[in-house]
Amino acid sequence: MEMLRIVIEPRSAFGGPIRGDTLFGQLCWAARNRWGELRLQALLEGYTDGDGRPFAVCSDAFPSGFLPRPALPLYRYAPVGDADRKALKKRRWIPIDALSQPMEKWLALSVDDTAVATQASATSLAVNRPQPHNSINRCSGTTGPGAFAPYTQVQHWYSPGIRLDVYLVLNTQCLTADEAILLLRDIGLTGYGRDASIGLGKFEVLTVEAASFTAPSQPNACFTLAPCAPQGLGIPTDRAFYEVFTRFGRHGGQAVFAPGGPFKTPVLLAAAGGVFGPDTMPVHTVIGQGLGGQGRISKALPDTVQQGYAPYAAVRVNWEAS
Repeated sequence: MEMLRIVIEPRSAFGGPIRGDTLFGQLCWAARNRWGELRLQALLEGYTDGDGRPFAVCSDAFPSGFLPRPALPLYRYAPVGDADRKALKKRRWIPIDALSQPMEKWLALSVDDTAVATQASATSLAVNRPQPHNSINRCSGTTGPGAFAPYTQVQHWYSPGIRLDVYLVLNTQCLTADEAILLLRDIGLTGYGRDASIGLGKFEVLTVEAASFTAPSQPNACFTLAPCAPQGLGIPTDRAFYEVFTRFGRHGGQAVFAPGGPFKTPVLLAAAGGVFGPDTMPVHTVIGQGLGGQGRISKALPDTVQQGYAPYAAVRVNWEAS
């Protein structure tokens, strides 16, 4: 398995932050659109078998040079002087070089959105703005009450100058790095996520490089960089810290017109930034499992799968801390 660090620059507003499991779904659609159904089936062969070697695993997108602060309770970090507790909670990013430091020091090294934006010479990291919409009654050619009434949806705007890092783990025997970047460029042109059909979610791939994270001696935990499904993997509950994330998925591409409807079964995931201490560290640089198949995720398209894997950075946690 090979890990890449891909720097992208937003070119439009987004329907929401870029999350790894959604990006993986669009990677699958991009592969189908470019190479056909048979190639996609070959890529997904054995995806839910649990061998830990999916063809691709996508991370969330993070401000360039930063990772999300782990979802550990504050008492597991070293005290930070007289800092206000609410201000500490806003420090949600850690610089990548913090991985070389003991995890107990990460809270002191973490920064908030304002500091990230200042480093990128931007006014802010991102802002959410309401965008008015309305539905048109095709019989009258006007808006109206009920379903045709005007409404608003929030758009996620990254500030000019903000660049994002996406980590992509590949099984290069199935999908080469060049092929993966080609697919990401396709997604950047057509748009990521909600309302891509009306111009949202555009981005440009700027740079691609091999990536690896500094690992401590004798790592004993995985620090996840995307939503993942740790359930059923035998991870002790006292060595698992995470925030719950529910994915209410919908089909994309042509599948929105499937006879059974576009909606998928909700999936409970652990959000990026989880810390898990398995009895044995995973052999590859991903943790989790592939979900779906046999109608578990979608009744409309029974073969549908969901990324339940996440790239991770190996860390060491003092699990005995109280």
